[in-house]
Amino acid sequence: MNQESRASVSPPSGKESNLLNKTFVIAWLICAIFYFVQYALRSAPSIMQTEIIATLQISKVEMAGIIGLYFYSYAFFALVSGVLLDRIGPRFTASLGIILVAIGCVLFCSGTVITAQSGRFLQGAGSGLAFTSAVFLATRGFPKKWLATAVGMTQCFGMLGGFMGQAVVSPIIKNQILTWQMFWMVAAGVLAVIFFASVFITPRTREGKIDWTGLSHPYLVVLKNPQSYICAFIGAMMFLPTNVGNIAWGNQFLQEGLSASNDVALRLAMVPLGWVVGCPVLGYLSDVIGRRKPVVMGSIIAMGITGGLIVYLPNAMPPYIMGFLFGVASGAAMIPYTMIKEVNPDEVKGTATGVINFFVFVISAIMTNLFSILIDHLAGAEGQLNLKVFQNADIVFVVGLILAFIMTIFVRETGSRVKG
Repeated sequence: MNQESRASVSPPSGKESNLLNKTFVIAWLICAIFYFVQYALRSAPSIMQTEIIATLQISKVEMAGIIGLYFYSYAFFALVSGVLLDRIGPRFTASLGIILVAIGCVLFCSGTVITAQSGRFLQGAGSGLAFTSAVFLATRGFPKKWLATAVGMTQCFGMLGGFMGQAVVSPIIKNQILTWQMFWMVAAGVLAVIFFASVFITPRTREGKIDWTGLSHPYLVVLKNPQSYICAFIGAMMFLPTNVGNIAWGNQFLQEGLSASNDVALRLAMVPLGWVVGCPVLGYLSDVIGRRKPVVMGSIIAMGITGGLIVYLPNAMPPYIMGFLFGVASGAAMIPYTMIKEVNPDEVKGTATGVINFFVFVISAIMTNLFSILIDHLAGAEGQLNLKVFQNADIVFVVGLILAFIMTIFVRETGSRVKG
């Protein structure tokens, strides 16, 4: 083992925390590419539902059920990913996630309902390990003062994948450049290459010594810290407008609320495209000024303004611009992910990331169901969706952002100016 490899075995501390560890940075980049691919695969089924339904001969409700399996496995594996990272390290955890998604891709296009269900479940399981692994590697690779930038760049990869999954995959399938089955097989091949790169390049860490005693300890450390809940709540509320508003209900809002034409997919994709810019830029700004809270609070206000214009004054500004600006502002939702790591001890940083990811995802899932019930109630007996229905329902997101702003006042500042 060479000198650089020996230096990367243990987590950085002291002076090392202010240096760039090239080995871990390269491993982070590989994992970030995996995060990009899995995010594209997360959104891809929404634009090929017609083809899948015809092949499997199922109803739209059954199709929704297959897609929904992803979220159940994702939530669980996002939670356990933290302890896997803290106990056995990123080499095993990241590689396991990649191979699970690859197998899931092959099963998903195998032509039967049961294999499609199994494949989608495995895709969610593997994807649940992606982000926490990338953030863990970023923590080891980048200096602490640039941690928020690194986390923002990680999410940038994911949102770029989300954009590609909506805006690029759609014409590929619609124009029959690839069949939907061939698309998933190509994705599996790409993931196989990423898997081998991850196995060979990702270094071992001190956490790589497998120790299964006291599995609950990292979770107890994070969950006993009140600041962890505040960070998780802020992140969850900032994610609601994108996870519920854009991903779950954005298509219906544009088509039935605004009577949009064929540009629906591209308009929806402007939000994740905004994240591509907002996540790294706002993370970098937070690092430069050495403060987390001002950036989060300013972004919450910007989300309220841009989101309000989209919903309540849809003709006041060009739709593509407002969707993009909303995505840029909501990119600050990743800063609480940095904060929860900074308010907890170094030895549980992986667990902290898994915990906030779990909370954000579960709250988004619950709120998706509650928002659907609210929409159904507001639509009345006729079930007619219109702009007024969506404008009344949008109060959920407004209240969520107000609560996030209030909680940001009470969260502990963790920026470098405070530490140093």
